[in-house]
Amino acid sequence: MATPKYQMIADEIRRRIHMNVYPAKSLIPDQNTLAKEFGVSRMTIKKALDGLAVEGLIYKQSGLGTYVLGDVSVHASDSPAEAFDGLTKQEGEEHVSSEVIKFDVSLPSELIQKKLDVASDEPVYVIDRLRKIDGVPRVLEHTIFPLKLVPGLTREILMGSIYDYMHQALNLKFGGALRRINATLANDFDVAHLDATTGEPVLEVEQVIWLTTGENLEYSTSRNLASWRGYTVLDINND
Repeated sequence: MATPKYQMIADEIRRRIHMNVYPAKSLIPDQNTLAKEFGVSRMTIKKALDGLAVEGLIYKQSGLGTYVLGDVSVHASDSPAEAFDGLTKQEGEEHVSSEVIKFDVSLPSELIQKKLDVASDEPVYVIDRLRKIDGVPRVLEHTIFPLKLVPGLTREILMGSIYDYMHQALNLKFGGALRRINATLANDFDVAHLDATTGEPVLEVEQVIWLTTGENLEYSTSRNLASWRGYTVLDINND
């Protein structure tokens, strides 16, 4: 599948930031200038910049423009708490692999009916995946999707990026997400798959993602060792 134009532009701007073409605390070219350079619409540029802002690389100052954030004191593996990219986009496709532990279709429990706003007779996918980075077990994902919203899901797709399949093959657009980050301790499942020790600190992200149509698309939890990754929030004062 072809890489969307906005992602290609985001990759190029990200490269320029890392190569110091756009130095820390400097203004990057405005959207009209970038749109002319890349031969795309301002909306495409905006989408590319929005993604970079979520990554914490840039920030928009009302009335002034878009600045490069520069070096901030966060762990290299930290993830923006508000990111929609998924692990494959965050870490790079060449570094991420997936082990499918469970891939079933079943009827939803009462909890899942409430989380996804589905009826008791509407089937859902139930998926457990172990995500590895450079071969090292890093994230345990437990994910549930309504079958009606994600048709055609296969084990082969699960080995890569589910979000790429949703965006590119199904043309689904995320509208928003509600996330809760919990500090907990490693359980037997973590010990078995994450190479954790019993009682080791673990961070769990519980989320519901909905589409621009208002339909609830995903209920999931992801768990990783607290020693490996934390979560960051970029807060800009535009007053």
